[in-house]
Amino acid sequence: MQKFKRKVFYLGGFDPRGVRFYHHLYREQAARHAALTGDPIDVSARRAGPASSAIWTVENPAAGVETDYEYLRWEDLVGKVWVRNPLTLAWRSIATYVGHARFMQFKRMKRLRPGPVLTICYPPFLAVMIPLLFALIPALLLWTVLPFWAAALIGIGVSAAFSGKWLTKLVVPWLLRFTYYHHGLAARGPGEALDERLDLFARRIVAELDGPWDEILLVTHSAGTILGMSLMRRIFDLRGDRLPDHFAMVGLGQVVPVIALRTDARWYHADLKALADKHFRYVDLSYPPDGAAYFNVNPFLLEGEAHAARVDMLSPRFHLFYRPENHNKGWSNKYEAHFDYLRVGDSVSPVDFISLTAGPRRLDDAIAAFRAIP
Repeated sequence: MQKFKRKVFYLGGFDPRGVRFYHHLYREQAARHAALTGDPIDVSARRAGPASSAIWTVENPAAGVETDYEYLRWEDLVGKVWVRNPLTLAWRSIATYVGHARFMQFKRMKRLRPGPVLTICYPPFLAVMIPLLFALIPALLLWTVLPFWAAALIGIGVSAAFSGKWLTKLVVPWLLRFTYYHHGLAARGPGEALDERLDLFARRIVAELDGPWDEILLVTHSAGTILGMSLMRRIFDLRGDRLPDHFAMVGLGQVVPVIALRTDARWYHADLKALADKHFRYVDLSYPPDGAAYFNVNPFLLEGEAHAARVDMLSPRFHLFYRPENHNKGWSNKYEAHFDYLRVGDSVSPVDFISLTAGPRRLDDAIAAFRAIP
C-alpha cells in the first residue's frame, strides 16, 4: 500500500522550553493516541533541520501514514527576552500596561470576546493584591501582641514565602511576560532577529510546497498564531498569489487580536491587509472556555471586511473528549488548558493534535468527521 505522506510545520507560542519539551510532549500524546485506538504510532528521535528547525518522523503503519514533522524554532529568541527577575518584571509591566491603556482597543476586544480582556487585565491586579494581602493579614493579627515593626517584618516574610507560589498557580508571571513581550512587538515590530527567522521559515516552507507530499500543514499555536500571519505574508511574497491546494494553515488557541487590536501595530495591520485577497485554506480551533483564545474571531476580518481565504472557525469541544475529572478548567488550570490543543483527551477526537498530524484523514475530512459529532 502506498503511504500517505504529510508534511507538518509547527510554529509554537511564547515559550522558552523549546524543542526538547515539545518533542517529548508529541511522543507522549502519540502513545496516548495509540493506546486509545490500538494502532501504534512511532515517533523518531529529533534531528536538526535546515532552517533553525528540528525534524522528527511520525509513522502510523496501520493507517499507512508517514508524517515529516518540522518544529520551527524560536525559543532562543524567547529566552533572550524572558524576564526572570520578579522586580524587573514588575517594573516593565508598568510600562506595558501604560502602553495597552494608550493603544489597545479594549472596547472592541470586549465585543469580540470578553474573556481575553479579563485575562490581560487581572495579572497586574493580582500581582499587587496577593503579596499585599499575604503581608497585611498576618501583620495586623500579630500587631495585637507584637510591636508594629516586628509584625510588619513578619508579614513581609510571610508574603515573600507564599505569594510567589500563589501567583504562579494563577499564571500571573507567565501572563505578565507574555503581555510585556507583545506590547513591545506591537510597538516596535519583530526586530532584526525575528524578522530574519520568519524569513528563514518562509523560505523553508516554500521550498517544500512542491515536494512529494499529499498534504502540507502549517500549524500555529498560541502566540505562534500571531507570527503565523506575518509568516503567511512572506510565503505569498516568495511564492506568488496562490498556494497548492493540499496546503492549509491551522491556528490553535488563536490570539491574533493581542497585536491586531493595538492601534500602533501598523506593521501588523499591513500583514493582515496583504492576506485579504490571498486564496488558501485556514482552520481555526479555539476553545470558548480558554480565556486566552479568541474563539470564533476571524483574524482576516480584523483589518478588512472581506477575505479570499477559505476559513473554518471551530471549537475543539474538549469537554466531549475528556472525563470531567480530567478536563482542565478553572483559574488555576488556565495555563494547562491552553495546551490541551496539543494533547489527546480520554477519547480520540478527529481534530486532536495527533489525529490531525499523524492520522489518516486529510484536514477537510477530519473537519467533516468532527462536525458530524452531535
